[in-house]
Amino acid sequence: MKKNIGVIAPAGHFKGDLNKIKNHIESFGYNVFFGKSCYEKYMGYLSGDDNLRAKDINSMFLNKSIDIILCLRGGYGTLRILDLIDYEIIKNNKKPFIGFSDITALHIAFNQKSGLKTFHGPMASSVLNMDKFTYNSLLDNINDTEIFINNPKNESIKTLIKGSCKGKLTGGNLSIIVSTIGTKYEIDTKDKILFVEEINESMYKIDRMLTQLDLSGKLNDCKGIVFGDFNNCSKNSDEISLEELFLSKIKKYNKPCIYNLKSGHCMPMLTLTMGGYYKLNSYDDVKLIRC
Repeated sequence: MKKNIGVIAPAGHFKGDLNKIKNHIESFGYNVFFGKSCYEKYMGYLSGDDNLRAKDINSMFLNKSIDIILCLRGGYGTLRILDLIDYEIIKNNKKPFIGFSDITALHIAFNQKSGLKTFHGPMASSVLNMDKFTYNSLLDNINDTEIFINNPKNESIKTLIKGSCKGKLTGGNLSIIVSTIGTKYEIDTKDKILFVEEINESMYKIDRMLTQLDLSGKLNDCKGIVFGDFNNCSKNSDEISLEELFLSKIKKYNKPCIYNLKSGHCMPMLTLTMGGYYKLNSYDDVKLIRC
């Protein structure tokens, strides 16, 4: 029997062709149903007003005929609706929830308030460009228990600090993570493995956000750190490299740390299970395993 995918737009307004997305996803053997938010535009950059976008989330989780919830795109907007979501509905109607970028705020909230494992993976807006590696990684996370996380060919996972640890994975987009600090939806990194990724940010802004994580105790609390893809975060000729910046922020903690994990704003893209248990071993060739 075909599984039903419910597509919602909890963040930015989508300007593309929804029919193309529907036809492409259905070519993989699914049925696709769009939430009302996918068709709306509000304030010039949101997919409908806050109440509509939050209602779409609650409704998709309540709908027994929907097997998987897929976010349409990121952009901006999920922080605005965190107070409008019914976390008991999500807790009592658990199902795969997929997205990344601005969707990070929902991953954190669902993990911490509803006990739902979520999937940091490709969104509906990117399926037309999705390759086999990306699709298989998503399916593996939804269907399998133990997963050995390996980058696409010719992209090595690199070690910054050697060590090993085990814990739940939390995090996502760096900008959104730091936006939760000081709120009741603040990311909890205590005894967890912290994953971060970013796009289109300058070196000093990445420095500033990592410093905020440091000063707020998030780097001290976590057991290990995974730096994902930092797409188009290039440096000027006189600036230090990303690797050097990462190391300058985390070396004092001497915790296992890897970087260049191809998850984030990239294609091919690895899916990660947020709230899932992982073993991080930066000594080995296979450095990250979902247990």
